[in-house]
Amino acid sequence: MSGRLAGKRVLITGTAGGQGAAAARLFAAEGARVVGCDLDVARAEATAAEGGFTAFAPVDLADVDAATGWITSAVEVLGGIDVLYNNASATRVGPFEDVTLEDWRFVLRNELDLIFTVTQAAWEHLAEARGSIINTASVSAWRGAAFTEQAAHGAAKGGVLAITRHLAASGSRRGIRANSISPGLTVTPQIQEFLDDPSHPMHGMEAAHPLRRLGTPEDVARVALFLASDDASYLNAIDIVVDGGQSVIV
Repeated sequence: MSGRLAGKRVLITGTAGGQGAAAARLFAAEGARVVGCDLDVARAEATAAEGGFTAFAPVDLADVDAATGWITSAVEVLGGIDVLYNNASATRVGPFEDVTLEDWRFVLRNELDLIFTVTQAAWEHLAEARGSIINTASVSAWRGAAFTEQAAHGAAKGGVLAITRHLAASGSRRGIRANSISPGLTVTPQIQEFLDDPSHPMHGMEAAHPLRRLGTPEDVARVALFLASDDASYLNAIDIVVDGGQSVIV
């Protein structure tokens, strides 16, 4: 490892598995001091022990008090915040006609509200360090999906794109930068359940992919590593699509 994040104090949400765990392991290996969190206690603790970072669980990030408590605890461990990586989310997908108001509110709470609660709690610490924010959006914010309908997910992630730009605008006077990553189909635990069904149309998308494969959490983590590093110090209010070209190559 090159030590690209040596000395950086990094907070990552959703580190029990998938993209959050991959990023936490990579960031720690690159020299960062990392504090993560998750709802899943057992997996969060196991991943942290294996990856060489600290994690708190359970933490319901959409709850203002819980989010503030996690930020406070993380700052006690690290002494400040240089990078906040808002990765955690939970979604519900399915035919639009079957989406209930409860489903809609669940997705907005667990994919958009928690960006607000966590970032606001971390804001003054980020300003003190002239730090940066990385938000996880999605290609679903950019296009519709017929293979697995996901109106609530797309709407929430569209909100993530928008708030990222507004955070960059508000943060500019405090030295805070904000960018986002929009992963395409990435083999996380949530996606794996679809891939376990041999008849699911997602298999056809994999076969037709320009690179003939779906993304991995490590693919996304390496982009997040770049955004967290000083190499990205002049990037602000941008979104990086990480989908192997699937959204633009027909």
